[in-house]
Amino acid sequence: MRRALLLAALAGFPLLAAAQNIDMSQGGPVDVTANDGIEWRQAEQVVIARGNARAVRAGVTVDADRLLARYRPAGQPAGARPTTQPAAAPMDAAPGGNNEIWRLEAEGRVKISTATDVARGDRAVYDIDQAVLVLTGRDLSLTTAQQVITAKDSLEYWSQKRMAVARGGAVVTEPAENRRVAGDTLVAYFLEGAGGPGAPPPAPRPALAPGEREPPGAGRMDRVEAYGNVEIRTATEVVRGDRGVYNAQTGMARLLGDVRITRGDNQINGREAIVNMRTGVARLVSSPGARVQGLIVPNQQEGAAEKPAPQPAPGAGSVRIGR
Repeated sequence: MRRALLLAALAGFPLLAAAQNIDMSQGGPVDVTANDGIEWRQAEQVVIARGNARAVRAGVTVDADRLLARYRPAGQPAGARPTTQPAAAPMDAAPGGNNEIWRLEAEGRVKISTATDVARGDRAVYDIDQAVLVLTGRDLSLTTAQQVITAKDSLEYWSQKRMAVARGGAVVTEPAENRRVAGDTLVAYFLEGAGGPGAPPPAPRPALAPGEREPPGAGRMDRVEAYGNVEIRTATEVVRGDRGVYNAQTGMARLLGDVRITRGDNQINGREAIVNMRTGVARLVSSPGARVQGLIVPNQQEGAAEKPAPQPAPGAGSVRIGR
C-alpha cells in the first residue's frame, strides 16, 4: 500500500527524460522501490522512500539512500509553496489526484543516470517550478558520452536552458583526448538533441585539417564559459587566464586577463591567448598598447613536464623577449 501511494503521488511528476541528457521536464509513470519502506506524511505533504530508494521513469533512474517527493494542491501558481492540509482530510486519500509534486529531494549516495549520462553527489534537489537540479556534497560529477564535469561546491543542471554550472574547483575533461578546462566556475551549454519532430538539423562543423583531431564535445557540448583561475591544458602547453570561453564546435578557446602560456620552463605573458584544442597550439595575442613578455629557455626538451612558472628575469641560459 505504501508503494502504491508513492506511485500515485509521482504519476504527474516530471522526473527524468529517456533522452541522453538529464531533463526533468518529461516522462511517464514512475516506479519507486525501497528496501526500508515508503511513507506518506499527509500533514507535511511529503512522500518518503528509505533504504536503497530508486525511482525509474522511461529508462531514467534515480538512486539514493532516501528520496522525498513534496507535493501541493494542483493549480497553484509557480513558486507557491503548499500549506498544511486540514486535519480532517481523509487518511486513506492518495497523494495524487488533485495534487502535484513541486520538489524532489535525494539524499545519500545520489546517482541520476540515463542511457549515456550519469550525475552523482551526496544530495540532489530538483525544483519543478524552476526546472533546476542542484547537486551538493562530495565527488560531484556529471558524465556525458564525451565529457566529464566535476566540482567541489555545487553542480547545477538547468533542464530548459540545457546548461550546467559547476562551482568551486570546476573541471571539464574529455578523457578520450586527454583535454582539460578548469576554473573557479564553469558554465557549460549543451546542444539540442537531434531527431525530434521538427528539430532543425545540427550545424555543420568545420572540416578537420591534416593532423587535427575531433574537438572534445563535438556534437554534444556547444561551449564552456570559464571564470576565475582558468586553466587549459594541451599535450605540450598549459594556458592560464582570468576568464575564457571554449567552443566545442570549432575546437578553439580564448583566454583573457592575466594570461600565461607555459611549456616546460618556457613562459610568455600577455592579455589574450587563442588555443586550438585540435592541434594543441596556443598563440598569445598582443592588445593595442600592451606588451607581450616571455622567458625562453634554450634546449628545452619537447613535452617536458611542467615546472613551477619561473619569473621572467635575465640570467644564465635564458633569454627575455618582448614586443
